[in-house]
Amino acid sequence: MTRRLVSLILALLLAIGLGLPAAAQGQVTIFAAASLKNALDQASAQYAKESGTPPAKISYAASSALARQIEQGAPADLFLSADTDWMDYLAMKGLIRAGTRVDLFTNHLALIAPKDSTAKLDIKRGFPLAQALGEGRLAMAGSEVPAGKYGEASLTALGVWDQVKDKTARGENVRAALQFVARGESPFGIVYDTDALAEPQVKIVGLFPDDSHPKIVYPGAALTANPQAAAFLAWLHSPKGAAAFKPFGFAALK
Repeated sequence: MTRRLVSLILALLLAIGLGLPAAAQGQVTIFAAASLKNALDQASAQYAKESGTPPAKISYAASSALARQIEQGAPADLFLSADTDWMDYLAMKGLIRAGTRVDLFTNHLALIAPKDSTAKLDIKRGFPLAQALGEGRLAMAGSEVPAGKYGEASLTALGVWDQVKDKTARGENVRAALQFVARGESPFGIVYDTDALAEPQVKIVGLFPDDSHPKIVYPGAALTANPQAAAFLAWLHSPKGAAAFKPFGFAALK
């Protein structure tokens, strides 16, 4: 299905959804990647105000954990993943609604340190990350979590993964890895730049080259026939949705 056709379908569903009374549309339950929290909380509140619909109920966790919960029957109307793999996983099992899937946003992978760190590293092939860690550990999301997979891929492409793979501290999601660094428990961490911008206790040491890992894509898809789920997804895919996410460092995918 072409992107233009997906956009037309979502636009039609948006029109249908906004044409229903709020009570008929009901509250939307969203399962969303943890890295979306700050932006999505604000965007959801803005949408509810504009549309006159009830505020969404949002559960945040790693995309991998959310996909498995959906597979096991957890009640959700909309899934927003931090990568295409977990959306593909649900699609293969027939758990997303045909015609609603769309790629929404992207961001960048960043190496972070505590805000008072004086560390400087030029992120390139063979860069001395292991030496910079010393006796400390590299904070990362788990290996099944999108941010963790992107991080491993990038470090592998840059030729340093074998040197640091036994010196990692794994979080259940990217925000957990962020907190390891924010609390000073890890001297470095790998998160999205959007996470780093949301946490004043860390700073970005550098960004990983985009060509060192698969493209970061946040797809969304409706899971139920709740018209408001598709309507909100259409709004996220619109210029208003892009504008709501831009201050948080996310770029809309065209």
